[in-house]
Amino acid sequence: MVMLEAPRRTKRPPCAAEPCGADEFRALMSHWPTGVTVVTSRNEDKPVGCTVNSVMSVSLEPPLLVVALAQGSNTLRAIERTGALGLNVLSADQRELCQRFARGAQHERFAQLPVRDEHEIPLLADTAAAVVCAVTDTRSCGDHVLVVAEPVWHAESEDSSPLIFHRSCYRRLGVLR
Repeated sequence: MVMLEAPRRTKRPPCAAEPCGADEFRALMSHWPTGVTVVTSRNEDKPVGCTVNSVMSVSLEPPLLVVALAQGSNTLRAIERTGALGLNVLSADQRELCQRFARGAQHERFAQLPVRDEHEIPLLADTAAAVVCAVTDTRSCGDHVLVVAEPVWHAESEDSSPLIFHRSCYRRLGVLR
């Protein structure tokens, strides 16, 4: 696994105004609905994980996805050591798991939760989907690291609606008719 540095912009394009601040950018991006996941890995013999909504598929051949993790994340450090990650797509009724993995001490996040291992990576029970991935690349990008990963195992729930985060609220999908 190679850590690549993000290309540096040497000068601003002539059409660009000053960039927006962090709070303004957060408010802007709240208009973009996202699925909610818990990314997991293993730190020695202990499971680690955190809530992540910055996930996307980037390639079909080969199948690749990208997860963005904060530079100082304990989960990121574990992923860099193991070279693998679990991606747990939360169901609409798993809001509590989202909040548990977003805050609190790492050792409390898995307390009394049903967890199974696939390819030595911990996965949460009863999620909308679960994927185990091998890391193929990482790239520093601002205050985050983009982790590129190739799925090696997956499972989906046929009748589960995903948890959605939009405009600072949790939501569930509805079908337009």
